[in-house]
Amino acid sequence: MFINNFDPVAIQIFSLEIRWYSLSYIAGILLGWLLAKNLFLKDKKIKDQFDDYLTYLIIGIILGGRIGYVLFYNLKYYIVNISEIFFIWQGGMSFHGGVIGIIIASYLFAEKYKTNIFKYLDVVALVAPIGIFFGRVANFINSELYGHETSMAWAVQFVQVDNLYRHPSQLYEAFTEGLLLFCILLYFWNKKYLEKTGKMSALFLIFYSLFRFLVEFFRIPDENLGYLIFNLSMGQIISTIFFISGIIIFSIKNEPKNRS
Repeated sequence: MFINNFDPVAIQIFSLEIRWYSLSYIAGILLGWLLAKNLFLKDKKIKDQFDDYLTYLIIGIILGGRIGYVLFYNLKYYIVNISEIFFIWQGGMSFHGGVIGIIIASYLFAEKYKTNIFKYLDVVALVAPIGIFFGRVANFINSELYGHETSMAWAVQFVQVDNLYRHPSQLYEAFTEGLLLFCILLYFWNKKYLEKTGKMSALFLIFYSLFRFLVEFFRIPDENLGYLIFNLSMGQIISTIFFISGIIIFSIKNEPKNRS
């Protein structure tokens, strides 16, 4: 069993605090960008545009993640405290909201350059698990999104939460939604699925949603929401919608007329 008493602040210079969560975002975006540019982008036109696209992507992640959190997880609070919607440094980002933000940003960018949106989204889907991995490790360091009580040998005591030993659900997600998902998508990329526009994005939605749905059984639901319809968490409900969306996109793109 392990005791987690990590300091969420990675670096402090006088009153300036740089947190592990912020560094995880930076590391995920930079590493994803480097891999995309040097390994996964084959289309020269898209490769040349990717630096400009990255700006759209970052804005989409931040706005989508924050708005998604407000709408999906804590709307009642922010209706009363509207100004705090902008206090991103206090925490509160939704991964699903971030995905929606990325899709909207990619649509706007693709419209600007008259390009198929999936030429961008497929590459983002391939490198996204890297950012997810760093983000979930940061959740673990922050002692947030922790799991139910357990007596398993790998149980973790989050000192900043309570004295109970719990599932390190953040690490479960880092492994499944991060490392394992990246390996699965890399396998399909090597099988040339990336050339079939839209399929990589669909596979990302399918496998991410499946892993997220399963791991949420080990994770404490959001305190202000609890369990909802069919005794599922909000994360599981949204993951179900994303899973179905992935199946639909894959089915459409798998039709003979959509293989390009």
